[in-house]
Amino acid sequence: MKTFSELKLIEPIEQSLREQNYETPTPIQAQTIPFALEGKDILGCAQTGTGKTAAFSLPLLDYLGGETVKAKRGKPQGLILAPTRELAIQIADSLKVYGKHLKLKTTLIFGGVNQNNQVREMNRGAHIVVATPGRLIDLMNQGHVNLSELEIFILDEADRMLDMGFLPDLKRIIRELPNNRQSMFFSATMAPKIVELANELLYEPISVNVAPKETTVKNIKQELMYCDRGDKPGMLLEIVERDEVESVIVFTRTKRGANVVARRLEQAGVGAAIIHGGKSQNARQRALAAFRKGQVRVMVATDVAARGIDIDNVTHVVNYDLPNEAEAYVHRIGRTGRAGATGTAISFCAGDELDYLWDIEKLIGNEIPRDPDSVEPEYMPPKKPGGGRRGGGGNRGGGGGGGMRRQGSGGGGGGSKNSRSSSSKRRGGSGSAKASGSGGGRSGARTKTTGGGGKPKSKRPGKNARNRVKSAS
Repeated sequence: MKTFSELKLIEPIEQSLREQNYETPTPIQAQTIPFALEGKDILGCAQTGTGKTAAFSLPLLDYLGGETVKAKRGKPQGLILAPTRELAIQIADSLKVYGKHLKLKTTLIFGGVNQNNQVREMNRGAHIVVATPGRLIDLMNQGHVNLSELEIFILDEADRMLDMGFLPDLKRIIRELPNNRQSMFFSATMAPKIVELANELLYEPISVNVAPKETTVKNIKQELMYCDRGDKPGMLLEIVERDEVESVIVFTRTKRGANVVARRLEQAGVGAAIIHGGKSQNARQRALAAFRKGQVRVMVATDVAARGIDIDNVTHVVNYDLPNEAEAYVHRIGRTGRAGATGTAISFCAGDELDYLWDIEKLIGNEIPRDPDSVEPEYMPPKKPGGGRRGGGGNRGGGGGGGMRRQGSGGGGGGSKNSRSSSSKRRGGSGSAKASGSGGGRSGARTKTTGGGGKPKSKRPGKNARNRVKSAS
């Protein structure tokens, strides 16, 4: 598939794509959309920045937009789960763009704000809900959201969900899903727990993997600067004041660290926005807006922002603290060099971060180029935050030492599952996730049963089937 017109999407969506000058689908879109339009389950492995939002949004809008069903109070037809508020908002914005000419209602549900407006919108009826797990469960418990008539379920950034501790919430939501549904599951990585969750959720999925062979992107220039922890503030100031640094995201490992770094930048006369999980939703949105509009050139963030924010024209990323999870490095630096642009990622490494550096380089399969003017510090074991995992940062993670000063040549410059009737396809189909458990009943039977919580027993009709039904009627 070379163009969007080959997909034969409904005209209102094609009109929106033309208005956005979308002509050629990305690999994840080209591989996902045709099968999704047929109503098949999707297991997608793709990084952010690959166009996967459109890969699941367009089939969702095409299916619901082709129907004339009035939105029911508290009973959405489509549900998209995202790990963060920021990502949920961006997905909803994309739905608004692609579905501009459709009469579909989309409701955002996330925490950090008063729930009254969200409840009001659900009472009015919503075709699609984009939600974070915690607030969605709150509204489900209160009776404001009922998933019994859901037709399409989409889980985005599944690995990030698990990293943030949402697995119990996910399993609770999955138990409430009807068996007769289509599911799409996207994750940047496929760790064992992710595969296990996919096996619970999906039925004979089409597997799509567009993860690049290189773990990091070629158009991102990477550089590592060794340092003592106390040198970091001055090194950061020197970098952000370079002429070529137009916009930069600075990553710290902890919320406290982000606050300290931003405060020291402000004291040095450099305005900085802050975004992390400790900020209110309104504060986070204001910070994002200021950074997008260029009102500030620096945004200081924790990893909550690494895979939930899509901002164009970020020229630099600075890892003020190396992440203690190697995969986070890839997601952090992926905030620059997007959409074919070039970018620069600079990482600071103190002695107690050498373990993290070795883990990162093992993951990406390459050594990060060193700043020739920096000297490798003496090894120190990573700090342990009060008996937790190594290097978690605690309240010490990103503070750094010393005031914001100019840096000389020494360091700077440079669930419950319902069994489905078994079939031969389930055990042997290519492109299927490995099925866990065994099905009972008659071979080949796939009929809907009451109750939710398992894999779908029958699928919604694909686009071609819908068209045949409509023409026959």
